[in-house]
Amino acid sequence: MCQVGEDYGEQVPVGPPPPPLQSREQKCVKCQEGVPVVVIRAGDAFCRDCFKAYYVHKFRAVLGKNRIIFPGEKVLLAWSGGLSSSSMLWQVLEGLSRSSAKQLRFMPGVVYVDEGAACGRSPEDRAETLAEVRSILQSAGLPWYSVSLEKVFSLPQSVLRYFSQEPATGKSTYKEAVDGFIRQQQGLGTQGTEDSPSPNPGEEQLSWHGPQDAQSLAEPPTAAQTEAVSRLFHSVRTLTAKEELLHTFRTHLILHVARTHGYSKVMTGDSCTRLAIKLLTNLALGRGAFLAWDTGFADERHGDVVVVRPMREHTLKEVAFYNHLFAVPTVVTPTLDTKAPEKASIHRLMETFVLRLQAQFPSTVSTVYRTSEKLIKAPRAGRATSPSRPRCLLCLCTLDVDSEDSATAFGAQTTIAPSRRQPPTPQAQAEEPPVTCCSPGCGAGSAEREDLRASVIEQLCYGCRVNTKDLPSLEPLPPYVLTEAQLRGHRARVTQEIQEFLMEDSEDEVDTA
Repeated sequence: MCQVGEDYGEQVPVGPPPPPLQSREQKCVKCQEGVPVVVIRAGDAFCRDCFKAYYVHKFRAVLGKNRIIFPGEKVLLAWSGGLSSSSMLWQVLEGLSRSSAKQLRFMPGVVYVDEGAACGRSPEDRAETLAEVRSILQSAGLPWYSVSLEKVFSLPQSVLRYFSQEPATGKSTYKEAVDGFIRQQQGLGTQGTEDSPSPNPGEEQLSWHGPQDAQSLAEPPTAAQTEAVSRLFHSVRTLTAKEELLHTFRTHLILHVARTHGYSKVMTGDSCTRLAIKLLTNLALGRGAFLAWDTGFADERHGDVVVVRPMREHTLKEVAFYNHLFAVPTVVTPTLDTKAPEKASIHRLMETFVLRLQAQFPSTVSTVYRTSEKLIKAPRAGRATSPSRPRCLLCLCTLDVDSEDSATAFGAQTTIAPSRRQPPTPQAQAEEPPVTCCSPGCGAGSAEREDLRASVIEQLCYGCRVNTKDLPSLEPLPPYVLTEAQLRGHRARVTQEIQEFLMEDSEDEVDTA
């Protein structure tokens, strides 16, 4: 009905009222004095100085709470040029400076892996990127190593071995190491005050590595190695398997650099947002058994080299704000999933899902991340983690495929079944014409290729077996992987043959011993 004085031009708002605009006189939530420049969460506005203190405190608190990196220990920073790894490098550089309130006590180095061959980049683009990388790392003043992805074809088999090391753990041990390091620094400082002022502790820790070591780990890759990498990644059917394979080879190269130059710890720049995406992605890829290693602060799967993630408390939003405010240099390079649609791979799909959900519900990333903190690194019942336990040929985790477990056994059987075909009957062999061709493309080497595939797949965990289904042939894999698979298979067959001749200790003898 029409009403007197009704105003048809006025519209009734639908939904909740819009949030009030922030006043220009709003103050920082920390100091209550500075003008805020960053809003991390709703109502958490920080000024420039308070945001820097908050950001640095997060980084130092993660290292101090876990107490894994001991004073004087050599730590390798895995730097990719991205936002998180660049911010991590910047935090370490500031922690080594004289002006730092609590100086870092370890000896850092930097490694950069050139992945241009897997992404199909031209030699000119790769050379331009390496020049930019060289200028940034030289200005950092740390010993650095640049290694190309092609070097996976010259890695030794020892990369896939587990080297045990006696861990120095415990509060008393860590405290003793800190006290010894402080006494050593005080002694050096007392000696230096006679003729000259005390040197910068950050520069003093870098004296163990000369300038001649700030160069590439080896010679530039050959054209044959570049072609081998290109052929390998072009043979993979899906983008998901390509990204997993690239991550595996990158880890092997970094591990080899760390062992070659005596680094016992490796720092990666995985942020809180990236770890939340990685947790859900690994669940979809069948790597749920290794979530504690893949997303936790410390990853001890390699034994002598421990991977740590000091940036796991920082979100991508905080990292981006910090890099922008304090001009942290980065290197932007195209990757495998650059300009790929959101459904091109499981990694891209999960990343899009988490980021969109985070935009609508700001506690999404923190909720998933807190779930990852509660995961425990527990082996299967009755099986302790030891060097004798068989490990995956690619991800180097303890094999989770168990014949007693129906789920993993079914996945293993469905993967290996096509490679283990029944031999033909004598009648069928008589009917078949003799094979005289010896070319690689003929059927003469099909049996050998099937045996090779079976020997490799037997040494893989469930998640890696799923990814290898997208590789039509395993022959393009680097030689160290294929040789180690054949060696392990031969060793297992020999052990099985002599098993009946071995004497086992009874339970009574073990108890008395």
